[in-house]
Amino acid sequence: MARKIFVNLPVKNLKRSVDFFTALGFSFDQQFTDENATCMIINDDAFAMLLVEDFFKGFTKKEICDASTHTEAIVALSADTRSEVDSLVDSALVAGASAANEPMEESGVYVRSFHDPDGHLWEVVHMDMSAQQA
Repeated sequence: MARKIFVNLPVKNLKRSVDFFTALGFSFDQQFTDENATCMIINDDAFAMLLVEDFFKGFTKKEICDASTHTEAIVALSADTRSEVDSLVDSALVAGASAANEPMEESGVYVRSFHDPDGHLWEVVHMDMSAQQA
């Protein structure tokens, strides 16, 4: 059985987050969606749980990181092509994201990144496997 991953991220405004990620082409599992949370489907085995901050606090004894000033994690998504990297990041920027780092390219790996409206750092990565094997 494939192991699934559920990344839990605190958000200030759930509707704004849903609108943002919908603009990037993601969908949501309505079975796990209410006024406190939603389950964003990345693929069959990967999901991002977007939780309103007060609800998120119920799952930890630690303070929530202010993602606008600190990085608590880097969420990386794979892309099949360089153009898919560019398309997803460009869509994110149009939908309200901010650019995070300069594009990086090394040894067949191409990476662009953005901060979502809550400040979470996302990378979109394409790995040219033929360059990796060389």
